[in-house]
Amino acid sequence: MSNILITSAGRRVSLVKAFIKELKLIDEQGQVFVTDALPELSAAAQVAHKAFEICKIDSNRYIDVLYKICIENKVEVIIPTLDTELPILSENYEKFLEANIKIVLSDKALIKKSRNKLKTHKLFEKIGVSTSKIYSKNKYKLPLFIKPKNGSNSSENYIIKSKNQISKYMLESRSLYFFEYLDHDLYDEYTCDLYYSKASDLKCVIPRKRVEIRAGEVSKGITKKNEVKRYLEKIFSSLKGARGCITVQVFMHKVNKEIKGIEINPRFGGGFPLSYLAGGNYPKWIIWEYILNKNLDYYDDWKADLLMLRYDDEILVNDYKD
Repeated sequence: MSNILITSAGRRVSLVKAFIKELKLIDEQGQVFVTDALPELSAAAQVAHKAFEICKIDSNRYIDVLYKICIENKVEVIIPTLDTELPILSENYEKFLEANIKIVLSDKALIKKSRNKLKTHKLFEKIGVSTSKIYSKNKYKLPLFIKPKNGSNSSENYIIKSKNQISKYMLESRSLYFFEYLDHDLYDEYTCDLYYSKASDLKCVIPRKRVEIRAGEVSKGITKKNEVKRYLEKIFSSLKGARGCITVQVFMHKVNKEIKGIEINPRFGGGFPLSYLAGGNYPKWIIWEYILNKNLDYYDDWKADLLMLRYDDEILVNDYKD
């Protein structure tokens, strides 16, 4: 029996359902588990085969608790979902591997670069990808975009169009940096799902054009086979240390088609369900590689121009005691 554990499940109902569906096709007895700090209030925990309560990621007990859950429930593969858990899981990768528990995870160096926006910019530049300018706080050009050096979920992101919008806190904060603002009237924004094999070879690229964002995640998006796809296939054909699903955020100029790199996140993104429904079966490929030890061919037969319109749904829990 092959069991998979998805950490920090939260609202990732579609991701959990995808792994349940794909695992069942190769192992009827296989189960998909999740962990969450409050599983009784996690929508994804309600659809998993079983949910486990776990301490916060910054607790010094986190790894021991996670390891115990995996051993007791014969977990074979772990799928991380949060930026903040990637560093601690990478530090303990070998501990789990010695127990034949495989974490689908990029290496430490790539995780460190992706967590730091300045290091991400340097990585883009090293591989030949243009980036938005980084301004000093006493010499900048309006409009500009302010965001933390280490951050996720669009927390503390600010679009600044006039000087009086810049607060003392923004100027004095050592965590906030000033970046060139890429106007959506001039640029289209893409979040691209890339799949890398265990050998860090690119096996699929699916660009998702962002139409509308809510709380840092795409709520309306379209799959595109265009210049972005061809560009990423060329530039990112091999990315040292990359494994599993990697999301790359870029902007493409609407007229001259110039592409600028913004972020790299070595994990499943919130908008991945669109790529999956378009034919990018990353859950199946993870099962093939990490459980069945199969090799993968490059996959390009996914559906372009597929529009996703996300909406809120309800999961009801009977007899819940507050």
